[in-house]
Order: sequence, then structure tokens, then C-alpha cells
Amino acid sequence: MSVLLIEPFYGGSHKQLMDLLQEELQEDCVLCTLPAKKWHWKARTSALYFMQTVPTSSNYRILFASSVLNLAELAALRPDLGKLKKVLYFHENQLSYPVQKCQERDFQYGYNQVLSCLVADVVVFNSAFNMESFLKSIGKFMKLIPDHRPKDLEKIIRPKCQVLYFPVRFPDVSRFMPEHKLARLEKVIGVKRSGDAYQSEGLPGQQESRAVMKASDAHPESGLCEPQPGLCTTQHEGLPSPPAAPVQAEAPESTNPCQGEDKQCLTFNLSNILSGLDYQQRPLHIAWPHRWEHDKDPETFFKVLMKLKEQDLPFQVSVLGETFSEIPDIFSEAREVLGSSVLHWGYLPSKDDYFRALCAADVVISTAKHEFFGVAMIEAVHCGCYPLCPKALVYPEIFPAEYLYSTPEQLFKRLQNFCKRPDIVRRHLYKM
Repeated sequence: MSVLLIEPFYGGSHKQLMDLLQEELQEDCVLCTLPAKKWHWKARTSALYFMQTVPTSSNYRILFASSVLNLAELAALRPDLGKLKKVLYFHENQLSYPVQKCQERDFQYGYNQVLSCLVADVVVFNSAFNMESFLKSIGKFMKLIPDHRPKDLEKIIRPKCQVLYFPVRFPDVSRFMPEHKLARLEKVIGVKRSGDAYQSEGLPGQQESRAVMKASDAHPESGLCEPQPGLCTTQHEGLPSPPAAPVQAEAPESTNPCQGEDKQCLTFNLSNILSGLDYQQRPLHIAWPHRWEHDKDPETFFKVLMKLKEQDLPFQVSVLGETFSEIPDIFSEAREVLGSSVLHWGYLPSKDDYFRALCAADVVISTAKHEFFGVAMIEAVHCGCYPLCPKALVYPEIFPAEYLYSTPEQLFKRLQNFCKRPDIVRRHLYKM
């Protein structure tokens, strides 16, 4: 067990990455975690907890942790761990994380991440946008210190940094796809169906993937392993090709806003959606598979949909994603205004139901003000959805220009056109 994995917030994409590493490393690693609750407290105090609970071992060679952990504190509290090759992974960074009001930004969280980078031997980011937004914000961030400010921290940290795209795995979702998506998939990737499923050997990325790190392949200089063949880390040139194995994030500390309402909120019945009209005659189906929080900017999304509704344009919407204790008011307002246009409303805990919902949709929308990678959008593209994303954040790094919009007005015009001509997206062949 030469690799020590530490995750103070074991949920969602954080859990997904650790589970993948543990699966690939198997008996060559030890995983230490805390539940995905009370994020702020985990960031403040988890080092003290792990000081007491991480087992001592002379076999450790690498410590791999997410940036929720204050690595500087743990290294000081546990000198035996401080001697290891320390790899810090950034799912998100607190220097550019959006807050509703400037005074709400807690200096301590960003400061902890800077300290952790200084202690780490290798600092890994899930996208170039994540890395650059963090490094270029350090100088401005440190100016918040009243006096005796540290200097040149970006120059010290940057040489340690590298981008390693988040490893995404998906199952074969062809069994959930309507006929027109199956036909389009054949054209895009050039495979043939065998009965009701695709021959797995013909699907790119459907073979069993390798992990992002293996201790046996560790790079002697950096302590990191080279990316393994068969693992999807997305592509700069176009939309990501379909990887393999399930990945839908779990919903820590979530609540179900649909309790006591229609059971459709709890299970997604594809047969109900596909009954009746020929699929090509059905209204445009829009999906929004994001957390119900302000940084995903649900206000912009719902205002665009309400405008479509005002113009009596035909569409249906599935609002997916996990919810937390505080749900923005716009959700209850939008549910009432959108009325019969709502096809599904609420988090789907079943992975099959989640992918089935995405496969039934035509378009997937992001209006995020914060996104350092965007697993949900890539999942939806894998399920055959046409993506529309802001021309900002990480999205230009992943999606070609034709899938990006600059303003809410542009998003509205694109959707307005698609509502009038849903066949446009249903016939569209994605740029790979």
C-alpha cells in the first residue's frame, strides 16, 4: 500500500475520483475519507482529524489528496506524512469561486489552498482554466492582507502545476436512446448495432479504462503516473468521445423537492415520454442537470425558458441535479410559470434513470457562473444531447465554438430556433 488517498469531502466528483483510483490501485493504496457534509468545516478542520486517524505505515510513498484538505497543516501535524511525495488535486479553487457578495468570500479557504500548494510536490488541476484562474488570482488575493504581504507566490507554485483532465467513465447508454439517436450514433462513430445493443468492441472508449495513476507506473521525477491509455480526459479539438463506466455524482446532504408530489419526480419513465406522437414531432426537450445553487445561475436559465413560454413556443424541460438545504427561490417560481412544459423536476438517485432522462432530451444547457470541468455537460453529450454552454470558464477548452453562447439573448435565440425546428438538433452530427 504505497499510495495514501485522502478525501475530506467524499461525495460527488471527489468520491468518483477516489473510487476510480482505489479501484485501479486496489491493494496498493489506503483510502481515508470524511463524509460530504459541512464543506466549510471539512476545509477548516479535516487535517486535525486525519492526523489522528490516518494509520502509520512505512510503506507509504505517495500522498494524494484533494485541495479541500489543508495539506500544510497535515504535513506539520504528521511529519511522517510530510516526507512523502505529496500530490494535491484541484477539483475547484477558492480564489475564483463565485460568491453572491464580495464580503461573503472567506479569506481562509483560499489561503489554505495557497499554503497547500507551497507544501505539495505536485499540484494537479482538472482543467487549464482551473489552473490559470487560480495562479493568476494569487497576487490579487494576497493584496487582501493589510501589510507585510508575501511576494512571488505564483512563481514559486507554477512550476509544480500541471493539468490532468478529470477521468470520466460511462456505461453503454444505447439501450436508453430513442431510434433517431441510435441512428445518429452509428453515423458519428461508425458502429453497427447487434440486436438491441452496440457491439462493445466497436465503441471508442467503451473498453475497460485504466486509471489516472498507478503506483507501479509512477514517474520517478514527479511522483505522478502518466495518463493511462483508454481513459477519457476529454479533447481540446471537439466534443469528448464517449468513455466507459458509470459516473453520475451522488447527492450528499441533498433533499428531494418533489416529496409528496407526482411520482414522476422520483422515477423517470421513458415509456411515458416516448408514447403518442412520433418522436420527430414532439416538442424540443431541454435538460438542465446541475446543482440547484446560485453558482449554476438557474435565474438566467429559467428567465430564458419563461421568455420562450411567453412566446408560446413548444418545448419540454427536465430539471435534474442535486439539491441542498437552501434552494434558490427561482425554482418554485419557474415550476409554477412553466407548468405543463415541465416533464421532470428533481434529482434522480438512480443512475439508470439519470442517463435515461438525458438520452430522452434533445438539448442540454449550462448557464453556470462557475465551472472548472463540467461532468454533467459531458455526461449529457455522451447521451446524445446538443450542448449549449457559456463562452467562458472551462467550456471553450472542451467544446467547439458552435456550442457556445456569449449572452442570455444569444441563448434565447438559439433555443427559439430549436423550438421551431427541433429536427435541427435531432439530425445534428456532433463535432468530435
